[in-house]
Amino acid sequence: MQQVEIQRKTAETDISLLFTLYGSGKSDIHTGVPFLDHMLTLFARHGRFDLTVNCAGDTEVDGHHSVEDIGICLGEAFRKALGEKRGIRRYAHTILPMDEALILCAVDISGRSFLRYELAIPAQKVGTFDTELTKEFFEAFTRCAGLTLHIKQLDGENSHHIIEGCFKAFARALREAAGIDPDAADEIPSTKGML
Repeated sequence: MQQVEIQRKTAETDISLLFTLYGSGKSDIHTGVPFLDHMLTLFARHGRFDLTVNCAGDTEVDGHHSVEDIGICLGEAFRKALGEKRGIRRYAHTILPMDEALILCAVDISGRSFLRYELAIPAQKVGTFDTELTKEFFEAFTRCAGLTLHIKQLDGENSHHIIEGCFKAFARALREAAGIDPDAADEIPSTKGML
């Protein structure tokens, strides 16, 4: 499918999302959570995904519902855009420096949801963003995308740099894993015959 539109409306959030898997990195992000806007803009650029997100959420409470529900929608869009996953590389990893921060990210587009999250973010907030919501986003994405994801902080002390490094590394690993392997473009990359 490559391009997917998701609409999700609950008592807490109203989200419209348009995702193009093999895009050019264009984005138009309005989540109501400014730091998340920044992270998703980086995610789109470094993954070369085209991404439009509009979210009206209960941010007067906090950003939790908006961040988690956007993770749900984006994970679902990624899964649908991959279709049957024929020809993808499936596995990829990135070790990405962001100034003093160093982040390892490894993905397996496995059809199985698993997150190993090993970050020590020193600050509770970056701007108005609760840094614990970083994990909520990645948990929601992996659950809905059917993705195995390992994110590990190898170094870093600046909270903004650590989180930014995660989103950039994640985008680059996803881009590579979802890329088509020219030597196996007609194959499902699994001995099971499906992912």
